[in-house]
Amino acid sequence: MASLNNYLLASGLLFAIGLAGVVIRRNIIIVFMCLELMLSAANLSLVAFSRFHPVNGLPDYSGQMLVFFVITVAAAEVAVGLAIIVALYRARQTIHTDELDTLKG
Repeated sequence: MASLNNYLLASGLLFAIGLAGVVIRRNIIIVFMCLELMLSAANLSLVAFSRFHPVNGLPDYSGQMLVFFVITVAAAEVAVGLAIIVALYRARQTIHTDELDTLKG
């Protein structure tokens, strides 16, 4: 059986991979995917803490309920984020972050 440390280690690794992708990559779509990976890492740690913190002998579902709200917000973020990326591509004909240095084109 996996322990809390195993889940937190996996969550930390996922978050580190996502952070490295945000810092290193130039493609805005890859950066967006790495942000979602970081959000999933936070969700994994919330579920792990919820799973390994029983209240009066029963599982504590508060962390898992928070994950549902985070997933809902992430779905809205994806819709808005992709719309912004498409608008940026149409206006500038590029999706590289180093070429997007001003808001006005």
